[in-house]
Formats: sequence, structure tokens, C-alpha cells
Amino acid sequence: MSKKSNLKITVLFVLSVSLIIAAMTAYLLTIYYRHVCFHLLGGFCESMIEKNPDARQAVLEVLKTRGFRMTGENALSNFGYDPSNLGIADTPSFWIAAFSFLAGGILFLFSFWYWHRKSDARIQALTRYLEKINTGVQGLVIEPSDDEFSKLQDELYKTVTELYQTREEALRARNNFAENLSNIAHQLKTPITSISLTVQMAKEHLGDTHAAETPQGHTSMAHKIHANINDIERQINRLMHLEEALLLLSRIDAGTLAFDRKPTDVYTILSLASDNLYELFIQKGVLIDIPEMGGMNIHVDLNWTMEAVMNLMKNCMEAAGTGTAVHCSYEKNPLYVQVRIWDEGEGFAKEDLPHLFERFYRGKRIKNTGIGIGLSFSKAIIEMQNGIIRAFNLPSGGACFEIRFYPS
Repeated sequence: MSKKSNLKITVLFVLSVSLIIAAMTAYLLTIYYRHVCFHLLGGFCESMIEKNPDARQAVLEVLKTRGFRMTGENALSNFGYDPSNLGIADTPSFWIAAFSFLAGGILFLFSFWYWHRKSDARIQALTRYLEKINTGVQGLVIEPSDDEFSKLQDELYKTVTELYQTREEALRARNNFAENLSNIAHQLKTPITSISLTVQMAKEHLGDTHAAETPQGHTSMAHKIHANINDIERQINRLMHLEEALLLLSRIDAGTLAFDRKPTDVYTILSLASDNLYELFIQKGVLIDIPEMGGMNIHVDLNWTMEAVMNLMKNCMEAAGTGTAVHCSYEKNPLYVQVRIWDEGEGFAKEDLPHLFERFYRGKRIKNTGIGIGLSFSKAIIEMQNGIIRAFNLPSGGACFEIRFYPS
């Protein structure tokens, strides 16, 4: 609303309030003059009765029949009296009060309605502006105005501008981080490959030396060297896994990880994930239980979702004891499809629960030699496909991962 509109509303408010005050004043004056007339008439009757006691009955009859209100020739006028001589106003104050009150009330209601309509229009305009901002529309500028919402509008515009700048800076920082992470991973690949070739050549040379006839002392030394080389080889494999993980994380951070999302059956995803981990489950002595609970499709990328589920199953397998099982279940409701994976182990440590999905975090009860990005990777894959994941301990014992996939 402009200054002109504000001035109109102010004038309407002042006028309506003034009329209402005038109406109330006129009404009070009407009551006052009624009392004055009543006392004047009472004094006149009393004086008349005192002068002529025989007229008492006649006065009562006139008052009862209210004949004194009838129109006709006014005796007081014949005697030279008018309302001003007796202190009685001749203004129809009651009707003035009623009209003023009605007009003031109408103006007040109209001005209130007009103000409310303008305020509602301004609020809706600001709401639409924020809705467009939230949907990703950029470059929106609010038309300047001078009203009671001007300060709010200015603060909203400043806040939105700052949020845009913060978002752009965060995107640049994330892209830079992803690029640096990718560069580090590529830089690691060359020395890792070189060291791996060197170790392979050393193993071949050691094998040739061991095959030749060597003294007993040299044979013992060869076994030690061979064991050290095996340790080096394990560390190289771990570095190669880290290099692959860094490349994957850089793609996730940069938003360049491509998904081929299609309707996929949940049971198929769980079955394929367990098949890929079959050898590990056998070595660990842990069973995997995946019941057939009917066809339920989710709109996801089969391969990446399977990788995410494999990390969760592997985590449960490593926490479960020999001779126990890892269980899976899934169900569907009108809002989402829920998948649960849990084990029969000790469960998560209480202090680990808030940090389980953080990168490179390793809990106190983790016994494997991983680098701590599996759960973080699974969380990223699930959330990028319109899902959420949480971890908690079951009341009966054991750790549980719960995934919910919402319709796209």
C-alpha cells in the first residue's frame, strides 16, 4: 500500500470514530434533555396543583391519557413562550444520534474491511515471493512500497539475497572440495600402482630365490621377507580401495553420480545384495534371512541401491556372532516403502549412534579394517533417491537399519 492509500484509510478511521463519538454525545444529550423536560413538566404540574387543588384530578387524567402529547395549538405559544424560554432544545437529537452512529459504524466497518483487504493482499504477495524463492526461481525483485510492511519486505529481500550468496558460496566450496578430492585420488593412483608393481616383482624374485638351493638361514629370512611383502600388499589393496572411495565421494559431492532410476522390486535388490556377499557370510558363519513378502516396487537405480544395501548387510554381518543371522524385512504403506536390516549382535554403542553415518567414522565395536565410508556412502545413495535411513538398537538386542523410500 502507498502513502496515498494509508492516508485514505487514516481519514476514514478518523471520520468514523468522530461520527461514533458524535452519535454517543448526541445520545447522551438526548437522555439529559429528557430528564430536563420531565422535571420541568413535573414542576409545572406541582405548581398548578398548589394554585388550584381542584385541578389535581384533571392533571392525573391528562397524564394517564397522555393527551399532552397530542398535536394542535400550543397554549404556551399563545402566552409568548418558546422552548428556549423553558430550557428545552428544539433539535431532534435522537435521530441525529442514530444517524451519526449508523454512518460512523458503516464507515468504520468499511475502513476496517479495506485495510484488511490491503493487508491480506500484501501478505499474499510476500508469501508468493517466498514460495517462488523456495522453488528455486532466482532473480526475483519485490516492487518497492511504502507501508507498514515495508520494513518486513526489506528484511525479507536482504535475507533472501544473503541466502543466495551463501548458497552460491557453499556450492563453490563443495565443488572445489569434490575437485580436490578427485585430484588427490588420481594422484594416489600413480604411486599405488608403482608400489604394487614393485611388490609383485619382489614376490616373483623371492619365489625364484626360494626355489634355488639356499642355506637354512637364508630360507628362514626369505619366509620373513615374504610375510612382510604380504603385509605391504594388504596395505596397498587398502590404499586402492581408499582411492576408489575418494573418487566415488567426489562424484557424490559434485552431484555427477548418474542414476538410472526404474521401478525395481525390493526382494530383488535384497537377494542380489546377499548373493554378492555370500562368500563373506559363509566365512563368518552367519546366515542371511530374506523372506518373500510380496512384490513391492521402488523407483531407484538397481546397481547403486544394491551397493548401499550391501554395505548395510556387511555391517550387520561383521557385528553378528558366528552361528547367528542377519534378517531383512520390508513393507509398504500409502506413504513409503520401508526396508529393515538387523542382526543378532550386541547392537550399536550408545556413543556411536549420532556419528554412524559420518565419513571416516569408526565405532568402538567395529572389528573390520574398513576406512569408515560405507555407511556414509549408503546414506548418500539412499537420500539422493528420495529416501531416508536411520540406525537404532532393537529392544530385544541387535543393531537395525531402517530405510524408507518415498514416491518420486
